[in-house]
Amino acid sequence: MSPVTTAPAHLTDGDAALRARYLEEVLGVLYPPPCAVDGGPRDGAGPVAGYLVVPDARRPRLLVPTRSRRVAAAAVRHYAEPQSRSARLKRDAVVLALRSGASKVMLRDRIRVTGPAGSGIDGYLRRQLDTDLAISVHIGPARANRKPVLQLISPAGETAGFAKLGVGPLTRRLVRAETAALTALSHVDLRHLMVPAVRHAGQWHGHQVLVQSALPVWEPRQPLQPHRLTDAMREIAGCCGISRGWLATSPYWAEMRDRLTAVADRPEGAALAGAARSLAARAGDTDLRYGAWHGDWAPWNMASLGDRLLVWDWERFATGVPLGFDALHHDLQQRIMANGDAPAAVEAIVRQAPLLLRPFDTPPGTAELTALLYLIDLAARYLADRQAEAGARLGVLGTWLLPVLVRRVEGYQ
Repeated sequence: MSPVTTAPAHLTDGDAALRARYLEEVLGVLYPPPCAVDGGPRDGAGPVAGYLVVPDARRPRLLVPTRSRRVAAAAVRHYAEPQSRSARLKRDAVVLALRSGASKVMLRDRIRVTGPAGSGIDGYLRRQLDTDLAISVHIGPARANRKPVLQLISPAGETAGFAKLGVGPLTRRLVRAETAALTALSHVDLRHLMVPAVRHAGQWHGHQVLVQSALPVWEPRQPLQPHRLTDAMREIAGCCGISRGWLATSPYWAEMRDRLTAVADRPEGAALAGAARSLAARAGDTDLRYGAWHGDWAPWNMASLGDRLLVWDWERFATGVPLGFDALHHDLQQRIMANGDAPAAVEAIVRQAPLLLRPFDTPPGTAELTALLYLIDLAARYLADRQAEAGARLGVLGTWLLPVLVRRVEGYQ
C-alpha cells in the first residue's frame, strides 16, 4: 500500500493555507490533551513525539518522525509514488539529506509533542499492535473525505502498515466501509490483484481506526498492460456475484433515488435529480448486469508488479452497480490527470464507453446508459460528501460534470 492515495495537484496559495490550518487540526486529533504540541512541559510530562515538516510549515505535506535518521528517511522514501522524474529527484534529495544529517539545513520547521508516557496515537497503536513503531503523517489537499493517514515505521526503517482515522461523520463511515470491504475481500481468492489485510480495527477517542498491512510497493515495477488492468477490474466486478435486471426495478436504482433525494435541496442536486429522472423515464426498461466495483480505481491507487496489481483505498467499494463502473472511473481520472480538462474528459468517457465496457460483457446497446449512470453516481457522491464546501479542486460540479451530463441525457435515445 502506498501512503499517498491522492491525485497529484499543483499547490496553490489557497491550498497551502488550507494545509497549514489542517496541520493544526491533525495534531490536535493525534495528540489530544493532556498532550501539548510545541508547548512548555507539564507536570509529569515528557517527550512523546517529534517531527520535521516537509517541505515547511507553510506548505506541509508530510510530518517526518525525528526518532532516527533511518526512520526519517524511510518515511519520505515510502511517502508517495512520484508521478514525474522531477518529483522523484526531489524526493530522493530529501531522503539523502535525512540520511546524511543535512536535513538540519533543508528542513527547519519542527514540531515537538510532550505528554504522559504512552499517550497520543503512537501509544495507542503500539499497544494494539504490540510492537515498537514510529509514525509519519500525510497532510493531504482539501477534500471532504480527507482524514489522517499514518505510515507505521519500525525502528529498522521498514513500513509495518498504514493507519487511517475517521474523525467526522463522513470519514468515520468511510473508514468503517473500508474495514468491511477489506474483510470481505479477504475471503475472495483474487488472482489478478492484491489488497491490504486488516491488522486492527477499533475506536480511539471517538475516532474510527483502521490499520492495514503494507502492500509490497518496493518490489520491481512492470509497465501496466491494458489487459492486466481489465482482468483485475473484471475479477472485482464478479467477486460478489453478478445479477441482471431492468434499471427501473433494480436495487441499484432504488438506492440511487434515495441518494438523489438527499441532495435535491441544493441547486446542483436538483439539476442532477432532474437529469436522473429523465434518464430513468427513457431507459428504465433497459436490461443491465450488476456487480461490484472498487469505487475509486485511479492510477494513484495502484501499482503494477510483475505478476499482479497492488490496489488500495477501498473505502468506496460497493456491490450491485452496473458492470464497468471501474473502467469508466479509471479512464476519467487518467484523462483529468493528463491534461486537466475535466469537461473534455467527461465527454470522452461517454464517447469511449462502448470500447471501455466491451470486456465486461455488458448487454448490447447499454454502453452510453452505463456511462451516464456512472456520472450520476459520481455526482451524487460529490454532493453528498459536500466536496465543494470542503474546497475540493473539482467540488463544484457545475463547472465540469453537470453541464455535460445534462446535455448528454437530453440527447439520449
